[in-house]
Parts: sequence; structure tokens; C-alpha cells
Amino acid sequence: MTTSKKKAKPQTPDNVSISAHYDAIVIGTGPGGEGAAMGLAKQEKTVAVIERAPEVGGGCTHWGTIPSKALRHSVSRIVEFKKSGFDLNSDAGEKVTFQSILKHTERVIKDQVDLRKGFYIRNNCPVYRGEASFITNKIIAVRNSANEVEYISAEQIVIATGSRPYRPSDVDFNSKRIYDSDTILSLDHQPKSIIIYGAGVIGSEYASIFRGLGLRVDLINTRDRLLSFLDTEVTDSLSYHFWNSGVVIRNSESYDKIIETEHGVEVHLESGKRMRADCLLFANGRTGNTNTLGLENIGLKANSRGQVDVNEHYQTTVDNIYAVGDVIGYPSLASAAYDQGRIAAKAMISGNNEGSLIRDIPTGIYTIPEISSVGKTEQELTEQKVPYEVGRAQFKHLARAQIGGVNVGFLKLLFHRDTKQLLGIHCFGERSSEIVHIGQAIMEQKGEGNNIEYFVNTTFNYPTMAEAYRVAALNGLNRLF
Repeated sequence: MTTSKKKAKPQTPDNVSISAHYDAIVIGTGPGGEGAAMGLAKQEKTVAVIERAPEVGGGCTHWGTIPSKALRHSVSRIVEFKKSGFDLNSDAGEKVTFQSILKHTERVIKDQVDLRKGFYIRNNCPVYRGEASFITNKIIAVRNSANEVEYISAEQIVIATGSRPYRPSDVDFNSKRIYDSDTILSLDHQPKSIIIYGAGVIGSEYASIFRGLGLRVDLINTRDRLLSFLDTEVTDSLSYHFWNSGVVIRNSESYDKIIETEHGVEVHLESGKRMRADCLLFANGRTGNTNTLGLENIGLKANSRGQVDVNEHYQTTVDNIYAVGDVIGYPSLASAAYDQGRIAAKAMISGNNEGSLIRDIPTGIYTIPEISSVGKTEQELTEQKVPYEVGRAQFKHLARAQIGGVNVGFLKLLFHRDTKQLLGIHCFGERSSEIVHIGQAIMEQKGEGNNIEYFVNTTFNYPTMAEAYRVAALNGLNRLF
């Protein structure tokens, strides 16, 4: 393989011949790995990346964020058309199925892969294909699909291997009726019903997708309410919308056993309930991809979920090794992973003297409708005894929403009663993940710049969804006395 400028090689164990030495090696090409590799390459460091999949992009591009959001986009358009009175399953057109909308998803994945390939080529980052494992803290073995091993080394190494769906041993994932969030994309038939076990972000998003396609959906939630980390008013709205669309939610339930039958799959719950469907999506947690890295060879240990501990600079307990993304746990967001990689690159160059992730990370959940939030919830502010007030705007009252037929949703602003400082933004409805960033930009301002009155004193294009900020701000300010 052609490599970048070579450096002096470190001392090696017997029978190990190093083919190339770099300033840094990044294991994984998802958002975290890409952020780290690009950050280092832009500072003229020699960087190699290792990817075990056939193409770059990581789980985010191939199985997670991009595919699920592309699917969601297609289904949400279908839902809109149905509400407009169009018959998408008429004789004049092809019947809409999960397999047919995957065609759009596959095009998006290809475009993303081509884009990301170009990043590595333009920045002279060679991509090694294969499974990475540590020989020492500076030497990596790369085993390719032909079982051939190549050894490369670097002064610093970034672990950005991502995560995979958690698979309990008592669930038969070899069954053609039982899927996880990676394998669900290989669904090759059109079921009439599905059970989704796990009502976190992934489970809730796929509940929206399958219900939008007309399947009967049972959503099993192991907790007492959906997405309990969100503001209660938002999760209550999602629960109601699911109920209104026909999704059956079963809270505070756990499975006793999951059985494949001749005609589908049965779930026996510990509460004694039994459920049956054509297939099941198991979406209850994820595990860090560290089991094949040979961490024991460098004295690094992962926890029971395959995650490694890092400090505020994303440095592990082994000084020259950093870790970013899902493999370190919270917040497990593609957006945050890229920033973590970028910040880790800065820390590696500066000797841990700069860089930190923003305090308030926005959350985007691509259910139908979308959810997005940043900052504090009402529950957190109440617990902290912060004197706050609430400003609300209902989407159904906005001209742009009426034009687009978007009559479900709201924007909620939380602000300090005395200083009018913006404390939290919570949005439920179409385009929420875009709308939230307007408020985020103001919330991140220092001093008097972070004031809800900004939304009253500025001028918004009309008609727009952004106008919700002016409506919500006026609503909140009118509550003050």
C-alpha cells in the first residue's frame, strides 16, 4: 500500500515487521474517526485510518443514523400524501413497501460513502481495510478478509470503533423473523405486523417508520414512559401521537422469552402478557466495539457494555491512546462524535491544553413527528429551584405550518423570570431538528445576548416556521408580572 511520509519506527516485538509508521492511527471511519483524522491531517500530521467494513463511513452511514433517517424521510412523505388524499397503492403506481423505500436509502448511503472517501483521499490519509488489534500501545495489526496481517505503528492512536446492537444470549438472532437495528435493513418481505422491543430513540424511530407503512406496531418499553430523558410534555405528546396513530405502547415491561413460531414470533412478557407478530425488532441498548481490539495487550479495560473511560480530553488511561464516539458512551450521538474526534485531535497536538465539547448538546429524534431539544427540561429546573417561565407556540397557528398542512407540534421556550435568560428549548413537530438551532445560537451567547427578548425584537421572514420563536417569546413574556 502507498503510504504518507514515513517516520522512525518504534521498537517492535519479535516476528513483527512494521510496514509503515505514522504520527497517528485512527481505528474506525464513523463520525468520531473522521473528525479525528481530518483534524490531525489539517495540521499536517501523517494519519492512517483502519476500517473493517468494505466502505468508509462506519455504522452511522451504513446501518444507523443515515439509513434510518432516509427511511424516515420517505415514510413521512408517504404519510403527508395520504393525508392529502392521494392513493399511493392504486393500480397506477407501485405499491409502497419497506423494500421499495430502501432504494432511496441505498442511494443516500452511496452518496455519503463517495463524499467521505474523497475526504481521506484529499487529505492523504491511507485507508487500511481489515480488523484492527493492538500489539503494543504503538503497534496495530490489521487482518484483512484474506486473513493476511499487516503491522503499522504510530505515536498516537484514536479508538473510534463505534457500537453495535446489544444481543442477549437468550434471543435467537439467526431467526429470519428476529432483527436488530443493523439487520432490519435486510428485511426481505413485507410483514403486516411487528413487535419492537425497546422504546429508546431507535425503537421509537422505527415504530414511526413501520406504522407509517401501515404495519400493526407493538412497542415494548422497559421504562415507565417514553424517552424519559426528554421534557415530560414532549414525551407525553409523542405517546399521545403514537396512540392516536395506532401504535400500542406497553410501558414497564420486560420479556420472559421470545419464540419463533411457524407463522411469526411470540413474545412472553414477565407480567404474563403474550404478544404475536410477523417479526420482531430488538432495539434495547448498544455495546461498544472493543471486543476484538486486544485491549488487554495494552492494559486498557472496557466495561460490561464494551465502553472505555476517557478524561475531558478523550484520553484513555494509556497516555498516547484516545477514544471518541459511541465507544465511550454518553451522549452516543453522531453529531457529538464528530466534535469529540475534532477536539481529541486538538488535544493530541497541543498536549491536552485546549478543546472541550459544548455543555448543551442538542438532541434530535427522528420520529414522526420529529423531536428536538437543547438545554434544561422543566423537571430539571423545578428540581434545581430555578424561577423559570414558559413560552409556547402551537404550530397550527403559524401561517407556514397551515400552508404545509403541519398542524401537529409546538415550540416551547424555558427562560429565567428575572434575567429572561434562555434556559431550554423543546420542539415537537416537523423540522424540529432544524428549528431548534435558531434558539441554540441565542442560548450559547454570553451575558445579555442570551435573552428571550431577542426573538421579539428581531424580524423573521414571513411565513416561516422560525416565526414560532417570536410567538413563543411573546407568549412567555406575557406571563410575567
